[in-house]
Amino acid sequence: MSLHYESAVDIAEGVRNGEYDPVDVVEEFIDRIEERNEVTNSFVTVLGDEARERAREVREQVENGEGEDLPLAGVPLAMKDLSESKAGVRNTKGLKPLSDNVADSTTPTIQRLEAAGAVIVGTTNTPELGHRVRTDNLLQGPTGTPFDPEYNAGGSSGGSAAALADGLAALATGSDVGGSLRNPASCCGVVSVKPSHGLVPRGNRTNGFRGHTPVGVLGPMARDVESLAVMLDVEAGKHPSDPFSVPKQDGYAEAVADAPAPSDLDIAYSPDLDIFAVAPEVREALESTLADLEREGATVDRVDLDTPPKGELTHVYSLTVTTFFATSVAEVDESLDMDLLEDYADGVPTELQSLVGMGRSNEAMDVAKADFPRTDLFHAIDRVFDDYDALACPTLATPPLTHDEPMPTEIDGESTTGMPTDWTMAWPLNLTGHPVVNVPADPVDGLPIGMQLVGETYSEAELLGIAAALEEASPWDYPS
Repeated sequence: MSLHYESAVDIAEGVRNGEYDPVDVVEEFIDRIEERNEVTNSFVTVLGDEARERAREVREQVENGEGEDLPLAGVPLAMKDLSESKAGVRNTKGLKPLSDNVADSTTPTIQRLEAAGAVIVGTTNTPELGHRVRTDNLLQGPTGTPFDPEYNAGGSSGGSAAALADGLAALATGSDVGGSLRNPASCCGVVSVKPSHGLVPRGNRTNGFRGHTPVGVLGPMARDVESLAVMLDVEAGKHPSDPFSVPKQDGYAEAVADAPAPSDLDIAYSPDLDIFAVAPEVREALESTLADLEREGATVDRVDLDTPPKGELTHVYSLTVTTFFATSVAEVDESLDMDLLEDYADGVPTELQSLVGMGRSNEAMDVAKADFPRTDLFHAIDRVFDDYDALACPTLATPPLTHDEPMPTEIDGESTTGMPTDWTMAWPLNLTGHPVVNVPADPVDGLPIGMQLVGETYSEAELLGIAAALEEASPWDYPS
């Protein structure tokens, strides 16, 4: 039996019908993690004994006739070591000072995933508090993409994305403040959903009202669109711990099963969102992939968006995200009764300390007024959906970067600031809140390239259907 690259849907079906013993499934993935984790450095904590015990529980449920209530029966799941947690499991948030921190509660999404039959095999690497677009930290070190481990897996859900691409888990959780579900998915060739705000509930006991003008969300990651949709079906829906959470909008797996014919699709394409300099090979990869969909009958039109000036938007994002990370540190201090930056500064990278310092100095009215350009950007993107089913654009402005490679200061002959906001093209969609599905485009020199499919708020079902049609027209593969 070799299930490392089997879809989560097929694993669950095999467990339900008795073809697979969930204990054997989990054992195979644990063996794979122990054999391969040193290649990518994906996992922080491996839950061998706990996963085996949970698999035995799933086996008993199936034997008792409860299998049909378990859409993820026996599916090995990787949990990002940040916003989601399981009681009794180490939760470092990527921080060296929290290397021995153990969660005292289980977050809503993990409760739902386990209730659906998923088996958590371990926690995955992330930069400290998810503050970087590359996965690296003082506690665990860097995580590489399985396509070439010298190249970083992207951040901040890099451990989850690399684990999926290397066959160490069948599903994984992630979170996204400025592309953290999409940047790693792009670098590792996997699929992910940045959902509309409130669709996937957060379980923040310290700050339930975090983000009155939200940028951060939780979301699923997988290797195939159908499994991604099933996971979103399980995660989504209102929860009493999250005052911003909303009822589930649609059946996402059903939307994938009823994916539209390409001839019924009208796709808008922007190579740069009217904001970014983009490497020619990235544009060519997306256009080649979209051409596969066109050959199947889809209409793909290049569009102009009339977005606000980049300098204005990067200032808005800086105000928003520095406030976010300052709040994140305040939550750590409050929930763990500590002063992270005062007492443990040596264990916190200077980059994160600088972000927090900036956030603490932000004036409340400046942060509030940042919502004005955000609103202009929202309408610039939203106008596209008057005529098109989705907007396609790159996830990253260049192919993946190595662990030590600086952010590019020139892209396609255009000088840039050398900041992450020039490299990742994901963060504007955090400002607007539109849902996004990341899918792989054609690779460049053997390295993955990601494409964002953007839709109207709460159009996740339609986006997943489009992603399924694209997966059929332009399939992708993984290193073995």
